[in-house]
Amino acid sequence: MTAATADRPWLSAYPEGVPADIDVDQYPSLVHLMEESFAKYATRPAFSFMGKETSYAQTDSLSQAFAAYLQSLGLAKGDRVAIMMPNVPQYPVVVAGILRAGYVVVNVNPLYTARELEHQLKDSGATAIVIIENFAHTLEQCIAHTPVKHVVLAAMGDMLGLLKGAIVNYVVRNVKKMVPAYKLPQAVRFNEAIARGARGSFKRPDLQPDDVALLQYTGGTTGVSKGAVLLHRNIIANALQSEAWNDPVMKKVPADEQSTSICALPLYHIFAFTVNMILGLRTGGKMILIPNPRDLPAVLKELSKQRFHSFPAVNTLFNGLANHPDFNTVDWSHLKVSVGGGMAVQGAVAKLWLEKTGCPICEGYGLSETSPSASCNPVTNTEFTGTIGVPLPNTWMKCIDDDGNEVPVGQPGEIAIKGPQVMAGYWQRPDETAKVMMADGYFKSGDIGIMDERGYFKIVDRKKDMVLVSGFNVYPNEVEDVVATMPGVLECAVVGVPDEKSGEAVKLVIVKKDPSLTEAQVREFCKANLTGYKQPKVIEFRTELPKTPVGKILRRELRG
Repeated sequence: MTAATADRPWLSAYPEGVPADIDVDQYPSLVHLMEESFAKYATRPAFSFMGKETSYAQTDSLSQAFAAYLQSLGLAKGDRVAIMMPNVPQYPVVVAGILRAGYVVVNVNPLYTARELEHQLKDSGATAIVIIENFAHTLEQCIAHTPVKHVVLAAMGDMLGLLKGAIVNYVVRNVKKMVPAYKLPQAVRFNEAIARGARGSFKRPDLQPDDVALLQYTGGTTGVSKGAVLLHRNIIANALQSEAWNDPVMKKVPADEQSTSICALPLYHIFAFTVNMILGLRTGGKMILIPNPRDLPAVLKELSKQRFHSFPAVNTLFNGLANHPDFNTVDWSHLKVSVGGGMAVQGAVAKLWLEKTGCPICEGYGLSETSPSASCNPVTNTEFTGTIGVPLPNTWMKCIDDDGNEVPVGQPGEIAIKGPQVMAGYWQRPDETAKVMMADGYFKSGDIGIMDERGYFKIVDRKKDMVLVSGFNVYPNEVEDVVATMPGVLECAVVGVPDEKSGEAVKLVIVKKDPSLTEAQVREFCKANLTGYKQPKVIEFRTELPKTPVGKILRRELRG
């Protein structure tokens, strides 16, 4: 064992050609990365939406016009601009425009309520917002209580050309009635903003690696939602780390084919933002934009028209697609990498996906605070490991106890992460930052994990999701993984509920695949597969599980 692998035992698991460390300082800013690609891949399509492709050159000119428009509003360098849109082609244009103008992107979940939106706009201090008209009524309810002075209003058909755009907008507004009434008299239409910017002048700001690129708000599981401050160098590093990690399989894409990724995860989520959009731009790839991943028939219809190589998704999406009757209308044979993140990938889902596509799900791990990718399974693996893999190049991870000391190999501890992708801190919350950032540069994730002797990490659970039954720790992921393998179970989730006798008890919620599945059968199965204290005391059947728009199961909503 070399000195390097003694320090980082996981390096021996790296596929051939993946270096322990890469040069993460290749670009002074994300703008330099983007502009290099705009020039290098000018004639290639950058993204495709509803059958319409937008080239790198078009993305370049549109984003520069949008940058000029924003600068004409008198915003200062470092001012925050919010984006509240699904996966539409305006998203990458707006992101590039905001960054090129010298401002900070604030990603907003378009399904937020007015209360949640108001909190984020106030907390970030955003003075401008780009919003799709479908959610304008939400902004109308809270804008008066926020610092927002400028509103740019987008519509689904803005970038689809005059005729197709008009038809799409008509259908969205009048047939599907997806745009509730709103009044935002100060709003400027997206295409009008572009036209004004194209007539105006653009001044290139001086951007440095330590300038803030993004405020990425975390789910707020520990109370109020906080903005992770991601610098230009954080996102650049993570895109380059992901590129190096995927290279062993992505280099198998034929030289005359453009690498193509499916962007079904929302771009306001850091996973898609970095691993789809920024990595796609860096590699000259094409991104297929899926505006609503919950509409599985529409997703499969779009995929059936495409040849694609990369598909980042969450367990619920892999599961939903693999179980859908239209699954075989898609040609999966060109798929080189399926990256699972955002939540635990279940063994049963991974097995089914591999059987049906021939491409294994490569589970990764990360957080908003790590831009997001911290670890991943080697993309050359063909077996599902049930782990979150090994730390990426330039990344260190360890499991620590409550005092911050590293625990022995094989013992559970809180996962701590160090690397160039780790955030600068939480936006204007030094107290919260101090709770998670350690003196030695490690970030405390709040996830409990175990590292084995090969350097593979396995999540055993979130600190707060753990169920304590008569002093025994029960990790919901373990019970869910077992129950998910049961025939007749489509989805399941586990939470702890108060219990007079044992303090807490395990509650299991199931969505059936087979309507005839009974509680008695589930109990029998659990009895055969789980030790006494891990068996669910309460079993409930539901037609669906509550989820975030990204597809994460909302455990807290199941406790009632």
